Amino acid sequence: MSLLSASRVSALLSGLLLSCTVAAEPFKVCWSIYVGWMPWGYGEEQQIVDKWAKKYNIEIDVVQINDYIESINQYTTGQFDACAMTNMDALTIPAAGGVDSTALIVGDFSNGNDGVVLKGKDKTLKDIKGQRINLVELSVSHYLLARALETVNLRESDVRVVNTADADMVAVFGTKSVSAVTTWNPLLGEILTQPDTSLVFDSSKIPGEIMDLLVVNTKTLNENPDLGKALTGAWYEIMARMSASSADGVAARTAMAVASGTDLTGYEAQLASTRMFYKPEDALALVNSDALLTTMEKVASFSFDHGLLGDGAPDAGYIGVEGPSGVFGNKSNIKLRFDPRFMQMAADGEL
Repeated sequence: MSLLSASRVSALLSGLLLSCTVAAEPFKVCWSIYVGWMPWGYGEEQQIVDKWAKKYNIEIDVVQINDYIESINQYTTGQFDACAMTNMDALTIPAAGGVDSTALIVGDFSNGNDGVVLKGKDKTLKDIKGQRINLVELSVSHYLLARALETVNLRESDVRVVNTADADMVAVFGTKSVSAVTTWNPLLGEILTQPDTSLVFDSSKIPGEIMDLLVVNTKTLNENPDLGKALTGAWYEIMARMSASSADGVAARTAMAVASGTDLTGYEAQLASTRMFYKPEDALALVNSDALLTTMEKVASFSFDHGLLGDGAPDAGYIGVEGPSGVFGNKSNIKLRFDPRFMQMAADGEL
């Protein structure tokens, strides 16, 4: 082959490679409305995610899904590369479904955003015995109720759980037949505005146990580490903006409030009951702690007791959960990983 023909072949190959790169499918991220996930919608709208994607020569589409559980189901079936979800749902849906997933970003934990409410003034948690509790069955609300009952030496058999869609929660609480609910914000806040209600337990009593994550398919992340860098970089740029006391910070929080169906006052009230990790160092303190796997053991025990780990699960440790300090459960069946690498890069200024 002559030098001229060789150079032409090289140029042709380079052109083909370039066209393949341009034509590559964008990575897809889904989220649903919740105080700790509104930043993803804001980051998409303000093109912050796009900016970071371009920095790493990739494309990222951020898509809002109205139904939270449906968003996780679509992630589990491979329609999305990443999804915002809680630690419990990450274990019981994609991980239990055999999808190896990585918690790329731990954004916050509920610190009062989830609660148990009884009708009547000056009620206490012990008054819950014998009552019907409306909640989204097998959700973090169900987990919160179970943990609440433990604190007053009660069991689920001492109450009756009534499965109720989150969209119906506020309305059903207003009926005479419903006397107790367990739910999350903004629904919780709406219910507490009704007269003669008592908040008898909330997630601030179990700090760090209901975490909000951005979960990424592990295979996709390992094959495309730039996706992890772009998402993490974008997240902490959004965090810096929304946590600021400046006009830009107020504008960011206001935009998130409006997008979530409330106003700035309402959104900031939700933030007040959320332990947001505005800085990567704050998230790393939790992820690198021994408490992480202790929490996941509690979540796994609840999930096993309620049949959420799959029909073939022989015990609560059937699915391995890996963190920096080790593994809880089956080391041969690790399907959920808390990987601090990218948050550490953000902390070190390496993104």
